[in-house]
Amino acid sequence: MTIRPPRSGGPTGRKPQAGKSSASKFRGGKAQADGRARTGPRTSARDAAERAARNRGEDAGTRDPWGAQAAAAPAPARPPKPRRDAAAPRDAAAGKPGGRPPAKRSAAPSPALASAPAPGPTRREQRAAASATLASGVQTLTVEPDEAGMRIDRFLTARFPLLPFTRVQTIVRKGELRVDGKRAKPNDRLEPGMSVRMPPLRLDQPTERPRSAAREQDDAAFIRSLILYEDADMMILNKPFGLAVQGGSGTVRHVDGLLAALTGPDGQKPRLVHRLDKDTAGCLIIAKTRLAAATLAKSFRSRAARKIYWALTAGVPRVRQGRVSTYLAKEEPTDADARMRVAKHGDEGASHALTYYAMVDQAAQKLSWLSFKPVTGRTHQLRAHAAHIGHPIVGDPKYFSVENWELPGGIQNRLHLLARRIVIPHPRTGKPVDVSAPLPPHMAQSWNLLGFDAARYDPIVEAPEA
Repeated sequence: MTIRPPRSGGPTGRKPQAGKSSASKFRGGKAQADGRARTGPRTSARDAAERAARNRGEDAGTRDPWGAQAAAAPAPARPPKPRRDAAAPRDAAAGKPGGRPPAKRSAAPSPALASAPAPGPTRREQRAAASATLASGVQTLTVEPDEAGMRIDRFLTARFPLLPFTRVQTIVRKGELRVDGKRAKPNDRLEPGMSVRMPPLRLDQPTERPRSAAREQDDAAFIRSLILYEDADMMILNKPFGLAVQGGSGTVRHVDGLLAALTGPDGQKPRLVHRLDKDTAGCLIIAKTRLAAATLAKSFRSRAARKIYWALTAGVPRVRQGRVSTYLAKEEPTDADARMRVAKHGDEGASHALTYYAMVDQAAQKLSWLSFKPVTGRTHQLRAHAAHIGHPIVGDPKYFSVENWELPGGIQNRLHLLARRIVIPHPRTGKPVDVSAPLPPHMAQSWNLLGFDAARYDPIVEAPEA
């Protein structure tokens, strides 16, 4: 039995015929009837979409989901290329059967490439738009460099002045606001470049009343009458009793609104740096620029600012100088002005609060002049701590709970709490700024009645700083 060797030419054993190549099977017939060039695989899905649109006689730019330039400046529609019949005569100019003439390149660029996309709004224009109107849909805000270190609630208040502060806290608390895709807390700090997603506010914008020039002058004169210290970067006001620092439910007149009358020619409005309770009088720091506000806020966070408060309390403490260290939490977490309670470590919403106190003077073992130095800055911290040690502040509607207490004659039933003194590094020079506020009228009346000397030495100055 004779075994023949296999023939060359592939697995079928057939030799290729002379004068024919494997490319010949792509000529003619249905493979070339649509007129598409056989130049290899398509380079991208975008090229395929453009070719299909041209074959249909459509504008490729209107169906371009991958390019932003086509959306900004769509390319003009090109006429459809004529389809060549399978039986069409071969082009002799190409030099070979069925060939195409070389494409002619145009020196002028296409209109789509020549026209650049229109520039978007600047960051200043974005801030102005956000401040002027309340948004009706979801929008994303970008934190700018001069907003670094701002609390989230302060950031939203600055961007949306017409949005009530209570609404801001509700948005953050319910998780409707996202920072870089994550939930955030009101006291979280922002860094430049962060993305803040705002939900639809769905709030009716209140009708703005036209402000007369006379009213602007009156507000400006009133604020200037409260100034205890001022320079190019900051000022310290003597906030009177009963004037709210920020607006809220039913609050029309407040410091933040009055500061609008001091807006400078460059559009810079003085900004709040910290807060005082409505019925607490005394030193309130105001920043004139955003940079000064950020620097002063850092001084409060780092506890570089030193604050001293004066209060008239019920009873006389057995320990003349002491330290109060507790955890405080809101009794009603959903209420922005809820009463604070002494909590345990680990309780939900509990924050550590530390206060040093010293008794300056006392009257008939019934009333005490206490001086406080808070190390932390919790809501209602001094009022809650005074009540915790059994000596609540006179006139406090929330924390005064002494049984069978009768207000001494001549003493007004108002909160006797004064932000007496503040020492803080200057935002530009770093040198300490030391300012003291006088007693408000109702406390001055009580001091005179009880024989207290406001010039007496305050032992709280020697208390520890931490």
